[in-house]
Amino acid sequence: MSTAAPAAEPLPAAVDEPAPPVSPQRIRQLDIVRGFAVMGILAMNIVAFAMPFSAYMNPTAYGLESNADLGSWLFSFIFIDGKMRGLFSFLFGASTLLVIERAKASGASPAKVHYARMFWLLVFGLLHFYLIWFGDILAAYAMTGLILFFFRNLSVRALIRWGIALVLVQAPLMGAGAGRMAYLADATAAPNADAALVEELDMMRKGFARPGTEQVAEDMALHRGDWPGLVEHRVTEQGAMPFKNLVFFIWETLAYMLFGMAALKSGFFRGEWPAERYRKWAATCFAIGIPAYLLFAVLLYRDGFTPEGVFLYSLAATTPVRPLMIVGIACLIVLLTRNGGALVDRIAAAGRAAFTNYLGTSILMTTLFYGYGAGLYGSLSRIELWLPVVAIWALMLLWSKPWLDRFRYGPFEWLWRSLSRMRLEPMRRRAGAGGGG
Repeated sequence: MSTAAPAAEPLPAAVDEPAPPVSPQRIRQLDIVRGFAVMGILAMNIVAFAMPFSAYMNPTAYGLESNADLGSWLFSFIFIDGKMRGLFSFLFGASTLLVIERAKASGASPAKVHYARMFWLLVFGLLHFYLIWFGDILAAYAMTGLILFFFRNLSVRALIRWGIALVLVQAPLMGAGAGRMAYLADATAAPNADAALVEELDMMRKGFARPGTEQVAEDMALHRGDWPGLVEHRVTEQGAMPFKNLVFFIWETLAYMLFGMAALKSGFFRGEWPAERYRKWAATCFAIGIPAYLLFAVLLYRDGFTPEGVFLYSLAATTPVRPLMIVGIACLIVLLTRNGGALVDRIAAAGRAAFTNYLGTSILMTTLFYGYGAGLYGSLSRIELWLPVVAIWALMLLWSKPWLDRFRYGPFEWLWRSLSRMRLEPMRRRAGAGGGG
């Protein structure tokens, strides 16, 4: 399953046939990959929790104090940035298909079950955005999920084709944005430049440029201030962000969800492929993706991390390559965890409670870095941010399995399920019962 199949491993002819119903049983391999994804997302989001947002895209904007910091950025750029979010999107598509199939198997209305889940996910996402952290992805997933339902019955090949088509829409959109930014930079470099063009360029450069001293001071005051001030800022200054961002990124997000559906139907996410096939796909994807990302990193460095270069090389150029890296990482996870073990069991448990771990991470990290908590915002360099990342990873692995040994769901999974079904779901695990879906 990918946007481009290795020549040595063509898709079986049967993929054009309608796929059989997905088993209602819990898929352990899916939980394992989800566990890696929710842990990996923190490794990238930590920058946005702890520093001015432009540092997320531009390492020179803040927190770059040593070669170790630059190396941390390079590792994240190649293996984490966009890949963990993408992997989570793949998994969302696969999980959505599972829920739909389970609803059908139980005699419930798949549409009713699906749209109830998406409604409450949107509520969770918006509350997360306005009350906890501006980097929410749940609202975007919920709104994209409204469309995703209509692709549920497509074959593996059709899902992949639709996904490729959507990536091919996203790529020129990003390219057009990079081109517009470069044009504005040239047009406004001349004396007496048009004020409207200058304003447009300033708006486009937000999030990519190195902030000035005054901007940094304002950002520090905001994030080291109190909780009501942060909420007011999100409502008044960023209120439309969840909806504006969706317009630009929905193509890629939906594509990844469709790839995830295809991965489930093809047996990829069930761990059913032969090990050799996973190895071939991982080798092929990495052989293309890693050199491409290294090239983009070198070009960014030589460009001096200008806002125009960051937009071009970090966003636009990576769009067609990113899906290959996501598939390669997923293959590697499957290969490394096939034999199980105590650590793998704990990663799978973290994946089963991914919703709670995702929201819980936001609560813990904002409390650690923002002014209403420990107030460490802006205090750590990029390499130092790995300390809280590793600490939270350990916490995820420590709490998830013991909790799920006693209870059927994570706390937020239980709340989402109960709200979606408009009844309190049984929480405590029965003796000998399997994991909840």
